[in-house]
Amino acid sequence: MLENGRKVFKEGLLEKRSDGLLQLWKKKHCVLTQDGVLLLPPKQHDQQAPHGADTARVKELHFANMKTVDCVERKGKYVYFTVVMTEGKEIDFRCPQDEGWNAEITLQMVQYKNRQAILAVKSTRQKQQLLVVQMPGHKSVRSAPSVA
Repeated sequence: MLENGRKVFKEGLLEKRSDGLLQLWKKKHCVLTQDGVLLLPPKQHDQQAPHGADTARVKELHFANMKTVDCVERKGKYVYFTVVMTEGKEIDFRCPQDEGWNAEITLQMVQYKNRQAILAVKSTRQKQQLLVVQMPGHKSVRSAPSVA
């Protein structure tokens, strides 16, 4: 568990394709949490960087900004996959086939979106109940029917 209370589901090395002209594969220490994926330089994880001094180099791919995990392809010893963000940005990753990062990220993203949907429904219901209670002179929707 991280210092901020987030549960860690998976931790290890992933390779991320750089955005530059050469598009080189760079190793990143990744931490999969209930809220997203933290990307750290590979040497920084020894210093517990998510709450350490050099947090400027920590990048978080938050599930709220993530659209899908796409384009899973197995080639040689690697699985290649793309994380598509809501603004359309695509981030390419690869990992050894037996590590299953793409499945773990997808599973945690779906669970996150489900939790958010449940919270939204609960919030809407609470607002509707408050509106019914606050309306003066109107009977509650849940009141028993009058007997004639």
